[in-house]
Amino acid sequence: MIQKKTRIWIQMAVLLLASLCSSPVFAENYPYRSDYLWLTVPDHADWLYKTGEKAKVEVTFCQYGIPQDVEVSYEIGPDMLPASSKGQVRLKNGRAVIDMGTLKKPGFLDLRLKAKVGEKTYGHHVKVGFSPEQLQPYTKNPSDFEDFWTKNIEAARKTPLSVECRKVEKYTTDDFDCYLLKLHTDRHHSIYGYLTKPKKEGKYPVVLCPPGAGIKTIKEPMRNTYYAKNGFIRLEMEIHGLNPEMTDEQFKEISNAFYGENGYLANGLDDRDNYYMKHVYVACVRAIDYLCSLPDWDGRNVFVQGGSQGGALSLITAALDSRVTACVANHPALSDMAGYAEKGRTGGYPHFVRDNRMLTPEKIQTLQYYDVVNFARRIQCPVYMTWGYNDNTCPPTTSYIVWNLITAPKDALITPVNEHWTTTDTNQGQMRWLQKHIQ
Repeated sequence: MIQKKTRIWIQMAVLLLASLCSSPVFAENYPYRSDYLWLTVPDHADWLYKTGEKAKVEVTFCQYGIPQDVEVSYEIGPDMLPASSKGQVRLKNGRAVIDMGTLKKPGFLDLRLKAKVGEKTYGHHVKVGFSPEQLQPYTKNPSDFEDFWTKNIEAARKTPLSVECRKVEKYTTDDFDCYLLKLHTDRHHSIYGYLTKPKKEGKYPVVLCPPGAGIKTIKEPMRNTYYAKNGFIRLEMEIHGLNPEMTDEQFKEISNAFYGENGYLANGLDDRDNYYMKHVYVACVRAIDYLCSLPDWDGRNVFVQGGSQGGALSLITAALDSRVTACVANHPALSDMAGYAEKGRTGGYPHFVRDNRMLTPEKIQTLQYYDVVNFARRIQCPVYMTWGYNDNTCPPTTSYIVWNLITAPKDALITPVNEHWTTTDTNQGQMRWLQKHIQ
């Protein structure tokens, strides 16, 4: 399905179950501490089919690991779209096979399951793909795209880069130092970030990690310190100019002012020059400016790594800044966001289709300058992407669209069973991939 030069690892549900059961770290059942377990096994091992080819899924529902003969209701519909068919089936010996049908055009079908036990209803779903390597974006590629971003980055750089820096002792260890930064990125905007770097004197690669969506603190600054322990300087940033040491209540109040945690993603969307995310994209480049000014940068290796919105911003930064030498992105958000404007088509996070006022011609035109698809086609450095099929936040349809547009050297880790998450092993594997790309 994917180019022969691309290495692809498929993690199936059965393998995930086995790893969870065998690992001393995860000594819990999957799902976590539940008496009930769904197993859904498509009749193609990679969960992929050709268009026009029928997909069948064996469904099992267990209590305490024992298959149950229960009534299961189901819906089948395209990825993130309303159901096109419904039905019911009685499990026999805890099992049944459901014919999902097919798609005539490239895309994904979603089998949505429900079983009622007593007063509770247990749900599950599984998505399978049909010729997803043929998926292409709805979003158009504006002719002045590169000129627009060149001018905005040049305008920001007229403001001298300045930084406020304070060592954070509670996050500093014998192996690395941690600093809280406030980086002034243009005349009006700043970002905060935690910078971790090895104590040992030397020259190191730099890694920029943009955040997932939301107006929130940088959670668990110690979570990714294995980068510093393995010889990387890493900047974990936020995008709103909000001190991560503020209280959760303060973040909540600011979030409410934006009409919800992710309301900023619609702020100013009628005008490409006033859209909120313009200064965010520029700030990522300015963060690279800062990292490349550090005396202990090795002078060569510049990496970006993130997931969801952070995955989108990583791909965007890789396209905007030729200094980036490798990029890692998990299930990127902000991808083919206007896709829903075409009937029967799946769009990407933040799913503006949920508000019919969002997909006006003016907003669709603005999105062309901010959508990941138009950055993905311009990336020159190696890319490592990870995504799951069962993701309802950043759906597999849009992840494949982004993947299909990348012409740079690329590797993929496809984890079909994953929803909007990655495991610790996957995250650390991404660091090892970056280590292999140190020049």
